[in-house]
Amino acid sequence: MMLIREAKIEDIKQIQVIRNAVTENTLSDPGLVTDEDCKEFITVRGKGWVCEMNRQIVGFSIVDLRENNIWALFVDPGFEKLGIGQALHNIMLDWYFTQTREKLWLGTEFNTRAENFYRKAGWTEAGTHGPTEIKFEMTYNDWIAGHPNHPAIPGE
Repeated sequence: MMLIREAKIEDIKQIQVIRNAVTENTLSDPGLVTDEDCKEFITVRGKGWVCEMNRQIVGFSIVDLRENNIWALFVDPGFEKLGIGQALHNIMLDWYFTQTREKLWLGTEFNTRAENFYRKAGWTEAGTHGPTEIKFEMTYNDWIAGHPNHPAIPGE
């Protein structure tokens, strides 16, 4: 059974394991993203979620309200294609757009499954982010149009 819940500081070690196990959008240096960075993003700058299966964290997502950015969305390679990424993505964007109406953006490497994932999820290509990444954006109106039961729709 899949359980999605808010990320806690105690989850950071497992989040880091998953982040460093992925085969796409890998870090050139795993030391570039520290435990302290993760802590700041899930407790100060935004919020994170984890997906558990059999009490094991198998995916996570983190959104940054300060920079209006998807900071991370990763699934353990052994648990791909089970809907985990979509579930984490949707709860993250639902929450984000209850906090702000600011456009959200992310960067992901070209020609990856992640690029296809974001296109299918309704993100709009908005140029490049650095030399190796495509930049995508999601507006409040685009999110709401594709998710009519969103908790931030006025009148609900």
